[in-house]
Amino acid sequence: MSERPVPDPVETARRIASLAERAGIERTDVLRVEGEGGLSFASGLPPEDVEALLRGEQVPAPQPSRGAVVDLEDRHRQVVDRILFLRKTRLKAFPDGTRRVYSLAEIAAGAGTSAQWLDKMIKAGKAPNLDHAAGIADFFGEKIEFLVAPPAEALDRVLQQIHKDLLERTVERQDKDLERLKNAGPAAGPDSELGVVGYAARALADVPDDTAQPLIALIESVARRAREERAREN
Repeated sequence: MSERPVPDPVETARRIASLAERAGIERTDVLRVEGEGGLSFASGLPPEDVEALLRGEQVPAPQPSRGAVVDLEDRHRQVVDRILFLRKTRLKAFPDGTRRVYSLAEIAAGAGTSAQWLDKMIKAGKAPNLDHAAGIADFFGEKIEFLVAPPAEALDRVLQQIHKDLLERTVERQDKDLERLKNAGPAAGPDSELGVVGYAARALADVPDDTAQPLIALIESVARRAREERAREN
């Protein structure tokens, strides 16, 4: 049985930044910490914890005690904190554009429990059972991992999805560019918009795509850096 990979937000963020550079996307556009849709919003972690993890620092998480037994009080507190985070950040929208927090009754109904029980759970700081926890997470459009994942894993889960989406976009763009450049024909002269990348693509037209694409991406990156250096010199 293979061991579960250790989450490494710093390395995943580095790979995202590298992909973003190749795609001509600003790093801050894909690794924004605050605001709706940012890393804090998506992971359930406070912005300061996200920034610390991206610097390679440790963020406290529930630790094993008494051998393999986890400190349940800390674990319960984390789940409750993230439920409250969801309630604070996932607001109910109305046709007139206004938004408000969901009532406990609305959340409880979506999770299959009562508002009284949910209120008591929050005040006591005791996490719900797995079925109710999954129901609460689902009510807000999240999976149960959002509530239970330790900080580094919670952030890395979000970063891995960003990397996957960005990689798919990059590959799709390269596929389209490669097809366009292959079909450009020999008529495209030195002054055409294809440039060095276009010539490389045509030269590699008969090479399998899985071999040609990384080479074209490398040439594209070198050409872009050369253009940037010339622009700085000018």
